[in-house]
Formats: sequence, structure tokens, C-alpha cells
Amino acid sequence: MKSIKTKNAIVHFNDNIYKELNAYIKSSNPSKIFVLVDTNTHDACLPKFLSQLESGDIVVEVMEMPEGEDHKTIDICTGVWEAMSEYYADRKSLMINLGGGVVTDLGGFVASTYMRGIDYINVPTSLLAMVDASVGGKTGVDLGNLKNQIGIISEGSMVLIDTSFLETLPNNHMVSGYAEMLKHGLIQDKSYWNTLVNFENLEGSALDSMIYDSVVIKNNIVSEDPTEKGLRKVLNFGHTLGHAIESYFLGNGDKVPLLHGEAIAIGMLLEAYVSTKTTGLSGEEFKEIEEGILKTFSKVEITENDQKIIINLLQYDKKNSHGKVKFVLLEAIGKPKINCEVDNDIILEAFKYYNS
Repeated sequence: MKSIKTKNAIVHFNDNIYKELNAYIKSSNPSKIFVLVDTNTHDACLPKFLSQLESGDIVVEVMEMPEGEDHKTIDICTGVWEAMSEYYADRKSLMINLGGGVVTDLGGFVASTYMRGIDYINVPTSLLAMVDASVGGKTGVDLGNLKNQIGIISEGSMVLIDTSFLETLPNNHMVSGYAEMLKHGLIQDKSYWNTLVNFENLEGSALDSMIYDSVVIKNNIVSEDPTEKGLRKVLNFGHTLGHAIESYFLGNGDKVPLLHGEAIAIGMLLEAYVSTKTTGLSGEEFKEIEEGILKTFSKVEITENDQKIIINLLQYDKKNSHGKVKFVLLEAIGKPKINCEVDNDIILEAFKYYNS
């Protein structure tokens, strides 16, 4: 597959990635290499990665963090910063983030702030990270249960996508990444949406091709609006309610936490319903979206009390301006509209429909 040039970096796929990585290391000659993994990727992915890494005389230090969204915190960042300092990382050091979205988000933030910024490379190992988290330069951590409240937009030097790492993923994590791919179809390309909803097995060369298409879609959007002043906001379709739902389920001990994609799938369905009431999405296309999402994602119980708390969490959404909650909605599949204000009554109506 042809490499994709982003604004400040480059995304390489499969066959060429280790050749490109080793050429980069040889030319940049970092003082040290720091590889960040989590407890899962340490065992499942690190051995293969290290076997392909040609570091020569450059010292490679491996740093391991706990896995999971609840460890995407500033405290973990502090631990990583302290480890890097203890092992004498300097401004010429290179950080490589080998893991899913939590590792690439947190690792990118750590690298972008350590000594005011060192070079980093993302090697995403989950479907979600391949199509979304590792592309576009968004880095950061959660603030309590509030998603991605602390962070910076800062692209690494390159992204290396090795789809063989997907063989290490449990099915629910594959499905979580699939939600972000569905989003790309809904905001950008109806033909891609149709391909996705008719796709039966998340594996093989067909999946590789769709991962590539998703990266192209996201990169085309990000390249036009790197700092999310306008167009890039469309990538947040499903995320206004989805992030609030994810935060609520993560912070409520009585709930089973949702994976990011599971929450975003609910958010997309709710926001598609809202779109039928506000931005003119047709009932026919809404049914198409509903069927496409529910084909893969089971419904989750969201009580009336849950709904009130979730709506209250919307006030912390990063797209908000002057105290107003701003949604990304659909006028049609492939035609998003940004900066939409929505009455709470319509949101509650969407929840009522979802629960019916």
C-alpha cells in the first residue's frame, strides 16, 4: 500500500514499515529510544516489534503502563516522565508508542511535553488506533472521568500500521474500532458506508483496504483543518453524546464500562435521530443508519436517571463555545453539519426512541 503523507508526518503500511522505521532511526540518530507499551502489548506485540527494530548501538528502553482507559491519566504521564528522566532522556531521544489508542494518546502527549517536545512515532496495534487515535496529532489524557480534557495537537514523525497486530485483539476491541470506520462513512462517503455495513468479516486484505480508506478520509479532513477550527469538527459525529455516555459508564461503579467504539456507536445512533428532527436527515437514511449500527452493536440500557446525568456531562464537551453545547449532525449520509445547537427535549426524545 502506498504511504500517506500527512501535514507533518507520514503513514506507512505493512510491508515497508520496518524498513522505513530503521531508515528513519539511522538518519535521525536518536540519543536513546523509549518504547511505551501497556501490559497487553508488552506480551502480544513487543517481541515482534523488537525483532524488527535495528537500533545498532542506540540504547532501547521499554516502559510499561497498565492497560485500559482508566489509566489514561496525568498520574501515569508523571510516572513515564520520571522514568524517562531517570534513564536520561534528552531532546534527541525518540519515543515509540506501541499500543492501542490509550498508549498512542498518552504517549504522544508525554513526548510532546517532555523537555517541551521530543520526536515520537506511533505504532498502533488496535483497529481503533489504526483508523483514528494515531492519525491527526491529537494527544492527551482524561481528567477524572472526562474524556481527553488535557492534551495538545502535535503530530509525531510517522505512523507505522502493521495489521498483523490485529490478530492479537479480542473481538470486542475489533468491533470498537469498526465504529470509527462507520463514522468515516457517515460523514464523508456513502459508498464507503455501504461497503462497511455489507462487510461480514473483520479480517484479511479487504479489511486492510478499508483501514487504508479510513486513514485517507481522516487525513483529507485533518489536512484542511489541523487545529479543529471548522471542518475537522465533523470527525466528532457521534462523539458529543458518545463521550458523555463513555465518561458516565466509566465513572459509575454500577455500570459495565463501555469501550470507546461501543459508546460512539450509541452516540451516532442518537445523533442521527436528532438529525431527523433538526437538520433534515431523511427517515429512510436514518433507518439505514440504525440498521447498520445495530447489526453489530447491541443496545445498552440507559435509564431516565442515566440520561439526566449524561446530558449534564455535555457541558464539558470540547466543542462547546460560550456555554453552548455544539453537535455535529447529518443532513444526509456523507453530508455533516457542524456547530448545531440542540434542545434537551430532543435529546431526551432520542433516548426514548433508543430505549424503545
